[in-house]
Formats: sequence, structure tokens, C-alpha cells
Amino acid sequence: MTLSDATLARFAKEVAKYPQEQAQSAVMACLSIVQQEQGWVSAESEAAVAAYLGMAPMAVHEVTSFYNMYNQQPVGKYKLNVCTNLPCQLRDGQKALERLCQALGVEDGGTTADGLVTVAKCECLGACADAPVMLVNDRQMLSYMNNDKLDELVTMIKSEAASSNNGAA
Repeated sequence: MTLSDATLARFAKEVAKYPQEQAQSAVMACLSIVQQEQGWVSAESEAAVAAYLGMAPMAVHEVTSFYNMYNQQPVGKYKLNVCTNLPCQLRDGQKALERLCQALGVEDGGTTADGLVTVAKCECLGACADAPVMLVNDRQMLSYMNNDKLDELVTMIKSEAASSNNGAA
């Protein structure tokens, strides 16, 4: 895989934050850049990051596979992560995950047939008092996700998809 000039420039900006002999410290930032630009981090992308930073490809893969913020396969336009750790579980986190999956017709970790939404459980999001919580596209935290809020979210996503499809026709 060849990295674009724009990507290389972004990588260089991140690497510049560290002493020259510690370029590998920018691995997480570089993986995030790849994901922002491509939507996920492929094995080829990992190899390109490794070559750029002077790391073993396995060392980069270890980072990608350790953190759940890196998508190791293509995901939908909307990535919905539902916390199912104990505090959320005690306040129906698993039920929230199941309701989303049922409403969207996917299994945990799956993507809708139209490629619009990926739903998956995740580890603690650090907002236990607001349980159950979920994270949308690795950026927006949603709290107190009861059935009404979950249904509203699904309706919003489906209506946005429908209006996008109508605009493309």
C-alpha cells in the first residue's frame, strides 16, 4: 500500500512531537489517521505504518488489535458501540445491545446489509453513572440509553439514510 502525500504529511506532524529515536511513539496517531482516511485499518495499512515508523509489522498489529477504537475490518457509516461491562449490564446494557441488533437486523459485531450501521458491544466507556452508555463513531457518547432513546436513534439513522438515498437519485 502506498500512503498519499497528505497522509505522509500528517504522519510527519505526529512523529515530530517525539524525539527522533522515538518515532514509534506516534504509532497510535498514525493508525488513527489511516482510520480517519480509510474508515478502517487493513493489514496493508499496518505494514505501511510499520515501514514509515521503522517498526515490525507485528508490533503495529499488536496495537491495532489491542485497542477497540481501531476497526480491523470495514464498518458502517455509523458505528454503534454499546457498553456491556458490569455497571452498564446492571442497568440493561446487554438488553440495549440486543434491542439495537434486533431493530437493525444484525448480530453483535455485524453490519447492516446496506453497510450503513455496525453494532458491537464494547468495554467500559468510563461513564458508569450514566449507564447504559454507548459510543457513536468513536466520538459521541450517549447516556441513559433506554428503549425510547434507542428507538429514536435507530429512527434518526434510518431517516437520514433514506433522505441521503433520495438525494442521490
